[in-house]
Amino acid sequence: MSDEGGKKLSVLESQGYIVAQNLGHGSYATVKAAHSNKHKTHVAIKIISKKKAPQDFLDKFLPRELEIVKTMKHPSLICFLQSIETTNRVYLVMELASGGDLLEVIRKNGHVKEPQAGVWFNQLTEGISYCHKKGVVHRDLKCENVLLDKKNNLKITDFGFARNVETTSKAKDRTMSETYCGSYAYAPPEILKGIPYEPHLADIWSMGVILYTLVFGRLPFDDSNHRILLKQVQSAVEYPHSSDVSPECRTLISKLLTHRSKRLTLEQIMNETWYKKYPPGREEPPAATTK
Repeated sequence: MSDEGGKKLSVLESQGYIVAQNLGHGSYATVKAAHSNKHKTHVAIKIISKKKAPQDFLDKFLPRELEIVKTMKHPSLICFLQSIETTNRVYLVMELASGGDLLEVIRKNGHVKEPQAGVWFNQLTEGISYCHKKGVVHRDLKCENVLLDKKNNLKITDFGFARNVETTSKAKDRTMSETYCGSYAYAPPEILKGIPYEPHLADIWSMGVILYTLVFGRLPFDDSNHRILLKQVQSAVEYPHSSDVSPECRTLISKLLTHRSKRLTLEQIMNETWYKKYPPGREEPPAATTK
């Protein structure tokens, strides 16, 4: 396809996208910012190379991701707009979260004040609650996969390891997962021990790691040594002595980073004292700053 001047248009240009700067890249994918004439907004486009991506990813995980994101619509989730497939690439077009990810915020500010962390954790809980009710588990929750939009509201992204599971309120009837997904630092003991795990509860553990990292400015566990990591995650979580994070916040974290039989459900999280202090209002909250 060519424009009026005879210049050959790229795949994205032919679809009305004006591509701008790189936002990030991995071993087989690049994310670029762009402006969509069709949607009249700025977007992010994930460009996946079929030549570089593992075959298992192309055959199993990518089709599953596309199937899931097309049906998911929630204020706490990055909005999926379009997919384009060519011989060599797959393009995933989605809402642009111009505020970066939580890891960038933490690196910039050291840690996040409790009120702001509370709003974001509330929005995270609402988003994951929506996913679980839709029969979807994320399985790769981490600070890098939680973004912020231009109004400083939280947006969950990257459903590459997500899968559909049976929706049931009874834990004993839920589908168990056996595929290891995600990052060691955010993985619960059951995954690190290599036993079948309940993915809903694994998501909740990861939420606890995210909350701890937000308010303390560092990960709760050392993932550089598997043996040490496994020992740490099976013990009571430790907190920095110098921090003035409230007892209510610490209590909630301890109830998330615990054995799966004691770990809070999403409904129980919503009844916690600390959680109720910070409604997930979509108004623009104060910018994240250090204490």
